[in-house]
Amino acid sequence: MQLGLSVSDSDVSSFTPLVVLELADDTKAEAITWLLNRIRDKQQNGGAELLVNQLLFPAQDDQKPNPNVFVVGSTLQRLLNGAEDVGLFKEFQDGTMRGFTYANRESFNDFNEGFLSDAECQYIIKHELDTLRAKNEEHVPGYPKLKLYPGKSVVRRLQSKGVLNQYFPLHNKEDLKRLSFSWYKKFKLSFQPLDDIRHYFGEGLALYFGFLEYFTFALVPMALIGIPYYLFDWEDYDKYVLFAVFNLVWSTVFLEVWKRCSATLAYGWGTLSRKKAFEEPRAGFHGALGFNPVTGREEPVYPSSKRQLRIYLVSVPFVLLCLYLSFYVMMVYFDMEFWAINIYNEDPSIATSILLFVPSIIYAVVIEIMNLLYRFAAEFLTDWENHRLESSFQNHLVLKVLVFNFVNCFASLFYIAFVMQDMVLLRQSLATLLITSQILNQVMEAFLPYWLQRRRNKKVHKRMRRLMGDKELPLLGQVKLETEMNTYLGTFDDYLEQFLLFGYVSLFSCVYPLAAVLVVLNNITEVYSDAFKMCHVFKRPFSEPATNIGVWQLAFETMSIIAVVTNCALIGLSPQVKAYFPESDTQLILIVVAIEHVLLAFKFILAFVIPDVPKHIQVNLAKLEFDSLEAFKKRVSTHFLKKEP
Repeated sequence: MQLGLSVSDSDVSSFTPLVVLELADDTKAEAITWLLNRIRDKQQNGGAELLVNQLLFPAQDDQKPNPNVFVVGSTLQRLLNGAEDVGLFKEFQDGTMRGFTYANRESFNDFNEGFLSDAECQYIIKHELDTLRAKNEEHVPGYPKLKLYPGKSVVRRLQSKGVLNQYFPLHNKEDLKRLSFSWYKKFKLSFQPLDDIRHYFGEGLALYFGFLEYFTFALVPMALIGIPYYLFDWEDYDKYVLFAVFNLVWSTVFLEVWKRCSATLAYGWGTLSRKKAFEEPRAGFHGALGFNPVTGREEPVYPSSKRQLRIYLVSVPFVLLCLYLSFYVMMVYFDMEFWAINIYNEDPSIATSILLFVPSIIYAVVIEIMNLLYRFAAEFLTDWENHRLESSFQNHLVLKVLVFNFVNCFASLFYIAFVMQDMVLLRQSLATLLITSQILNQVMEAFLPYWLQRRRNKKVHKRMRRLMGDKELPLLGQVKLETEMNTYLGTFDDYLEQFLLFGYVSLFSCVYPLAAVLVVLNNITEVYSDAFKMCHVFKRPFSEPATNIGVWQLAFETMSIIAVVTNCALIGLSPQVKAYFPESDTQLILIVVAIEHVLLAFKFILAFVIPDVPKHIQVNLAKLEFDSLEAFKKRVSTHFLKKEP
């Protein structure tokens, strides 16, 4: 592992710092001593067997620095043993991906000092810290009221009670510089360095950027068709039928091919066949002391009935209230729209023509503000529901946010399309909402964080230079800078943005063909802005093993089903199609519904016919499973032969 930073002290041999651990500045001395001893202690004694050292920052004029900042590292052998514990998959000599074992380490390809990536080393340390369990301690030393439960995570307990402020992986300056240069520092029309991203940030983040890249390239055919369609059919709204049909096929094939792409990436990264780890309770989970029926350990237990009552009596009514508020704001927007149209009709001019776009712009800004406020409320409610597992928390949060964002962003477009049936206004509203939301997202997600981080960096550098004088202490300066960086909260908001953009394209781009062009341009800038943020604005996140994009795959597939129904309805509303049924609206509706059912059936057949995992990967996985069974049989037979007299 070639990490550029090192630190040494008299008690611990020189090691590479990988993770920063910051306790509250008023943490009791006995609690610190106890925690450090547990981290350093041997595994057989219940410790993590890691290396840890304290960082002492110079005193400042205006405030006292936090003395409880530590860096954590590990020996190479401990990391290799940890790689086996967490179930890392590596490339075997025969080219297949197999679970790493320390006993067979020489049989894996490229087994040397760089065998484990930075992200994997830091993930292993995080796993060892998270699984550092309480033994026979009844409470944290120095905190009689901070109870400990045998077998439960010590670090999670300290984090939930505010004793542990944060812990995060350190950036590697040299590797970060190389990644930045190949990723975003030079503009080029090429694929992203996904393997390098995965080595530095882990599979979860690499899969997001892989999906962003795939989505962008998949939109290119839509954009190429949309440009001439937009230019030559600007005033002919009847000709969107062909584009709607193409939209139907594209939204179906797009997701099915992505499944194969993600499976290929996950197999190459060794996560496709990796077993899911046993989930520990969330740090914020609380309840009365009881027994876990699975582990048999004593831990907090919260009745499912109480959680369901909170969900159905509080969370659901709150979501419905927010949806009602969204509809109310939408009707205010339409009142503003009619007001602007009336002014324009009374006095057509350049000023009044510009005024026509003002209601949509204001509405787009209000939508973004409502989405942001609702997100905070949804997080608070989901946390208050007290879900035991992080996966359950995320699923409930995603559901709440998706329902509101879908209604808030698309309700007005559905109303214009199917109630007002005004395709001119639909095109204008879609264009304004899409362009305004993209500009706001770029400002909020890229320019504002960049500006704030630059100001923060200047202050930290100036403060460190004033305190240290001519001394060169790069580790202290780096830790101080990264401690004050914003924490990356995961890919939730990134996937949510792509979900909404996919909705704009798949639902209504037939009436505004430039939607795909705008999304392509947005995603190109998104790649560069997100890459910069990950490298220089946020703390480095811990690697998270991922096989696919998780619950977001289901969200995108649901949107594609809605897109089939929506595009079929838009086709039915086309004057071209209505001309074939001048006397019978019922017959037209029945035919449109029949076509929609046929297309949905085609979609599900296509999903069934196209394998989610390519054939050669299926063969390799089957081979791995066969070899594992044979090895197990051999061990069992050897065991019984040894027992025979």
